[in-house]
Amino acid sequence: MSRKQNIIASAIKANIIDDNLTVVGVMDLDGLQKTVADAYAAFPENFFHTFAVKANALVNVLKPLREYGMGAEVASPGELMIAQSAGFEAKDIIFDSPAKTISDLRTCIKHNISLNVDNLQELERIDHLIKEFPNTKSVIGFRINPQIGSGKIASTSTATATSKFGFALADGNNRQQLINIYKDRPWLQSIHTHTGSQGCELTLMAHGVKVITELAEEINTFIGHQQIVRLDIGGGLPVNFTSEEVTPSFQEYADILKATVPLIFTKKYQVKTEFGRAIAAKNGVIITRVEYTKNSGGRHIATTHAGAQVLTRTAFLPKSWPLRVTGYLPCGEERTIDNSELVATDVAGPCCFAGDLICVNQLLPKLTVNDYVMVHDTGGYYFSNHFDYNSLPRVGVYAVSGPDDALKIDCIRKADTVEDVLSKM
Repeated sequence: MSRKQNIIASAIKANIIDDNLTVVGVMDLDGLQKTVADAYAAFPENFFHTFAVKANALVNVLKPLREYGMGAEVASPGELMIAQSAGFEAKDIIFDSPAKTISDLRTCIKHNISLNVDNLQELERIDHLIKEFPNTKSVIGFRINPQIGSGKIASTSTATATSKFGFALADGNNRQQLINIYKDRPWLQSIHTHTGSQGCELTLMAHGVKVITELAEEINTFIGHQQIVRLDIGGGLPVNFTSEEVTPSFQEYADILKATVPLIFTKKYQVKTEFGRAIAAKNGVIITRVEYTKNSGGRHIATTHAGAQVLTRTAFLPKSWPLRVTGYLPCGEERTIDNSELVATDVAGPCCFAGDLICVNQLLPKLTVNDYVMVHDTGGYYFSNHFDYNSLPRVGVYAVSGPDDALKIDCIRKADTVEDVLSKM
């Protein structure tokens, strides 16, 4: 029995999934711990890895990540509060929002939280705040857009010529202007880039890191000493959604980085990463129940309770964000070609629009009423969406840990019932 099948069987035995099930998210904490360990094993000691909180903003997922040795990268004041609730210390948090308010900036600088400057107007605000808090220990740097091109998914490519993120390095006289900005502000001690995520080749990401490393060297040389001591190289490691294989691995990325930018593998700079999806995705699954089935136009359709409300990216951009599904009998046994007929299947969600589909025209062992469907690789950006808990009558998120013969399942978040939601309206 595979670990995932054991999770299904254990959840049935614990009455976590039953006839009333709508959607359950499950995080494998042992898998999460191994993934963090793999990240640290791939890089030298001058690297410190932060987790992109937006990928899974559940406090009881963030707490173990902190215990496993990760910091937190946040992109909103809400994410900052969540990270602090999970116990992350100021020194281990990076604030990266492109729309920081004065209040956001003051909070960071006053409380020694590191941040990356997005633009010149934000820099003006920080100039005033540095005078107010001259002894801040915040490590502050510019987010640089190296303008090196797009990956396969435009919406997740952040180093295009017209990207909304960061300071456009190749425009006009921007490079020299930035060098002068650093020279005039000795408190600028970091530099940051994030080339993109899913759909971006590792060589493209490494090129972005090379650009900011060379820029840091140029700035330090111009100033006459090493003012920039930290390189924040972002995250963005793609995830393989087509199988169980973890590819690309952290080691593959590290090898490409080392070949492209060997300097960052020395102790000259502290290097920070901001991995999110690559840490969380493969350590989480969604389990939902088949409510009804029917045939339409020669297609078998299985209607479940997991759709656009928890699988938003896949519902709206299915070609860019395809997901695997596995069917299970009500007893927890996996549906396979040995016990079920293979049929062309659409697995549908509960929302009232035609695109609310988990997968389309996939050849699957035939699903029937009260079967369970596991949606793989959904530990990041899926069941942790901020809005799903008010849109479904019963949504639970559970953590599993321990060996398969003694699997422990703990509830880490559960939605209100329909009655509770109505009573608050």
